[in-house]
Amino acid sequence: MNETRACALLARAPGLDAQRLRACVAELGCIERVAEGHEAACARLLPARALLFLAAPPASLIEADLRWLEASGARLIPCTSPDYPPALAALARAPAVLYVLGNPHALRTPQIAMVGARSATAAGRATAAQFAAAFARAGLTVVSGLALGIDTASHAGALEGGGLTVAVCGHGLAHLYPRENRVLARRIRARGALLSALPPHAPVRPWHFPERNRLISALALATLVVEAGHGSGSLITARCARQLGRRVFAVPGSIRDPAARGCHELIRGGATLIESPADVLQELGIPFDNQMLAETQVTASSSRPRGPPLDKAYEMLLDALGFEPASLDQLGARTGIPSAALTGMLLMLELGGRVAPHPGGCYCRLS
Repeated sequence: MNETRACALLARAPGLDAQRLRACVAELGCIERVAEGHEAACARLLPARALLFLAAPPASLIEADLRWLEASGARLIPCTSPDYPPALAALARAPAVLYVLGNPHALRTPQIAMVGARSATAAGRATAAQFAAAFARAGLTVVSGLALGIDTASHAGALEGGGLTVAVCGHGLAHLYPRENRVLARRIRARGALLSALPPHAPVRPWHFPERNRLISALALATLVVEAGHGSGSLITARCARQLGRRVFAVPGSIRDPAARGCHELIRGGATLIESPADVLQELGIPFDNQMLAETQVTASSSRPRGPPLDKAYEMLLDALGFEPASLDQLGARTGIPSAALTGMLLMLELGGRVAPHPGGCYCRLS
């Protein structure tokens, strides 16, 4: 039995974690002997479920895994490999084997987790992209979960900043989810890594994501929550980070914005309030160049479309909108502009990159 086949078997062995596998390899000398499952050390150190699996492994599943590994160029990284992320080494119930597409070196770099709402606002996505680009330029790898919304903006921002990014998936890597992020996933593979603890064809299931979130928080020096509503899954990642003794940061929002309530809960619970990438870098003791951060902000601003200078009515509307979400009724009361005219004006401002739709039929000004 070669090492790849041994890893494919052990990756599927139920109940097997990194601690147990390392202990077994320490006694038997190599991972291939563990996968055979016949040694006395295996009977003593491996869970009963894993022993039963190794005694009669499902040949068709293992062969399918091996075919996918060869066709995709993915790697299996056991916990005994020098490529296994050191940040996971001390994690209780860490995966015995990881599936990785891309550069395993990215898993060993200093990382910061960025998470938030899937149904993020335009302002939230812009903030996540700006922060991620700044972190990338400061030498941090951005780790997130490849979901829509804040995750997507964080991965994309890190790539735009010329840095590395790691996507931890709550499903197998043979069929990436969501479909909208398949192009982004290819970019991440080229400039970082896609990682999963699940077999290649494992489907998307709700119970996979808490473990995905735990791995995200364990890989990172700290977790930054950019935008999250009450009960958001991002709060699970933050809670896992706290349990691991890692720092938790949160970006505040408007007291009237439901998308900010999760961040406010975290801040009340002890998370550090963050207003800029420099705040995070200072808290982590990571040196940075103020000029570099300024360039990141200029780049993020210049990348948005801008229309011609605004006339007085549009300037008045922007002033009335401010930076908190507002409805058409609220804007009409503040400006005296009829609703029909407001709709057209807001559309023009949206096309010019100055405002963005917000959940609940509201609009929010972009900085």
